[in-house]
Formats: sequence, C-alpha cells, structure tokens
Amino acid sequence: MELLFTMLVPLILAGVALYAMARRVDVYDGLLTGAKEGLGVLLGIVPALVALLPAVYMLRASGALELAANALAPVLEAVGIPPETVGLMLVRPVSGSAALGVGAELISTYGPDSLVGRAAAVMLGVTETTFYTIAVYSGPPGLVKTRYAVPAALCADLAGFLAAAWAVRLFFPL
Repeated sequence: MELLFTMLVPLILAGVALYAMARRVDVYDGLLTGAKEGLGVLLGIVPALVALLPAVYMLRASGALELAANALAPVLEAVGIPPETVGLMLVRPVSGSAALGVGAELISTYGPDSLVGRAAAVMLGVTETTFYTIAVYSGPPGLVKTRYAVPAALCADLAGFLAAAWAVRLFFPL
C-alpha cells in the first residue's frame, strides 16, 4: 500500500502524459504555456509581498500584533484558536501573498508539527482573500452594492479560522 502512495503522483503524471500523447496534444508546449502563466502570477504577487510583508513585520516588531494577541488571547483560547495566529487572521482577508508570508513565518518560528504551525497551514487553505475576491467578482459586472457581501464574507473567514483550529486539534492532538 505504501508503494502505491509513493508512486501515485508519478503514475498520475505518466497517465496525463500518455493521454495527451494519444490525443496528439503538444505536452511540452502546454508545459511552457503554464510556466509563462506562472511567471505572470509571480509578477502579480511580488508587489503585494514587497508592500505588505514589511508592514506586517513592522506591526510585529512594534509589538502591536503581540498586544492584539495578548488582548484577544483569552477569547481566542476559549474558542480554540492559537493566539499566535492573530497576525495571519488580520492579514488573510486583505492579501493572500502577505498571509502566505505570515504563515511561513509562523511555521518557521513554531515548527511545522506544532499546533500553531498546523493551524496556520490549515487556516491558509480554508480561508479566502475576502476583499480581493469581492473586488474581482463585483468589479467587472459593475456591482457597487456590496453592503452585505463584506460582512458575510468576513463571517465566513471567521468560521474558517475556527474550523481550521478545531480540525487541527481534533486530528492532530498534541
């Protein structure tokens, strides 16, 4: 069984390549196209990282995030969220790339197998960059009334943060 799991990704890749060859699709051209799109995504992410990561680091260095974590610690601990993830919870609705940087910092600080590291990783996966998503989906059609969308989306983010922390505690008891 372990061999199957070890070979699963290579088998899937080989299957996709064989299927593409049978359909006479230029796999190499598709790979190059995907790489070009990946570089475009990278170029889109870098400015946000350059702007937001120093801001988050300044908040952390100034002690503002620690004050927020200390102030919210009793409430967060009561509902099962590690207080160290306050920075991630504040940044995630605004910028996915900055949240990824904060999450990486949490994981490197506390370790990938710690409660904080696992909770941060799951939080990154289950929550959304709320304001970016609302701007993308309401901008092109010309929707200007997002009065209920923002609070509903932020409530969904909060539910995601709670569910992530609870799932980590349930499936990875320390």
